[in-house]
Amino acid sequence: MSVALPRMLLLWLMNLHEECIKSSTMCRSLQEGQNARRFKKLYADKEDILVPDIFWDYTSGKVLTMEWITGVKLNELDALERHGLKVLDLVSTGIQCSLRQLLESGYFHADPHPGNLLVTPEGRLAFIDFGMMSETPEKARYAIIGHIVHLVNRDYEAMARDYHALDFLSPEVDVSPIVPALQNFFDDALNATVSDLNFKSIVDGLGTVFYQYPFTVPPYYALILKSLTVLEGLALHADPNFKVLAASYPYFAKRLLTDPNPYLRDALIELLFKDGRFRWNRLENLLVQGSKDRDFSTKDALQPVLRLLLDPHGEELRVLVIKEAVYVVEAIVLASAIDTYNSIPYFMRVLLNSDTNGPFIMSNVELKSLMDLRDQVFRIWGLLQTSKSFDPQLLQPVLQILVQVLQQPEARSLGVHLAGGVTHRLAARMLQQLLLRTSKSPDLAFSPL
Repeated sequence: MSVALPRMLLLWLMNLHEECIKSSTMCRSLQEGQNARRFKKLYADKEDILVPDIFWDYTSGKVLTMEWITGVKLNELDALERHGLKVLDLVSTGIQCSLRQLLESGYFHADPHPGNLLVTPEGRLAFIDFGMMSETPEKARYAIIGHIVHLVNRDYEAMARDYHALDFLSPEVDVSPIVPALQNFFDDALNATVSDLNFKSIVDGLGTVFYQYPFTVPPYYALILKSLTVLEGLALHADPNFKVLAASYPYFAKRLLTDPNPYLRDALIELLFKDGRFRWNRLENLLVQGSKDRDFSTKDALQPVLRLLLDPHGEELRVLVIKEAVYVVEAIVLASAIDTYNSIPYFMRVLLNSDTNGPFIMSNVELKSLMDLRDQVFRIWGLLQTSKSFDPQLLQPVLQILVQVLQQPEARSLGVHLAGGVTHRLAARMLQQLLLRTSKSPDLAFSPL
């Protein structure tokens, strides 16, 4: 057993006690009723979530009267199977609802054990017992999402800085000594992907790091750990291979692609760009994962990105986007030319006096890179088109925004630089091919496409 766990448990108990003291400032029944009413207002909009009504005329400081819920406990697997319900689907619903609680409104149910979660015969997940609630500070909500992004990127320096935003460390604490400890743990743990980690292994690993440095665990974080650990425990009871991060990642992907918050916009740029190049595989993965979230909207993903790109202060990003757009246009043009060439019968290529290796002289590595980039861009466009929320009419608001921003100097400059970059790149490519072919055969200046 890790030596950090007793200390983590003690911190959790102390913070739990503090939360309980806060909630006792009002009569418990009235406070719990108000908690239920607030929770219902925030989260009962989803058809698979049920929050009971409170009957205030029959509620007092000593008695809480709420709507009767008919259902079975989430850990009663046999009863759920008799109703044709799958516990993993229900746990996933609970995780998605918990993520909304923790990272959107911030107000969350801090005690989601099986006795407080009922499943109705219709398959709805009902939350009851609202005596233990807590809130995630707004700054921390975005910091948690950023922390996951930094974990995916294995950016341990950024992960260490996140602990200031999460109030784990005071601002004056130097985080540089923490970086190697994070790297040692996660490099060993991340043999495959982040989604393969379970929540307990992360808690254990971070607990060891926390023990070595002057961390203070805020009350809200202690209750978040309790909430997610309970849900993961329920899932592991039904499927030992269940991974809570894998189930959560579609939500994080959706938030990164659709949330206009500046902190998350920066996190998205950080995830997609590295060393001046756009990582198309990351965008494709985000779209694949984000589309698994039922609330994902292509429209919501497009508008914040467009606004960010054409922001008056977005010059640095525009330079990167122009550079990448030039690469993409070049890849599409040349890869399409190669496909067209390959579709020509061999005897016609001979008649055209063309090189038997193809219309362009380039290495296999360069050729594969061009084809891969073209194919990946087309796959991403296909993902957008097949999104359940995709409709050409959804692009109308985006086009309206585009018309507005095209009147701005930044947008006109973007178009001019893009056209100039594409022309320059293709001209340079043609000149390169001319020189290569001239040096290869003095009689052959250029083979037609």
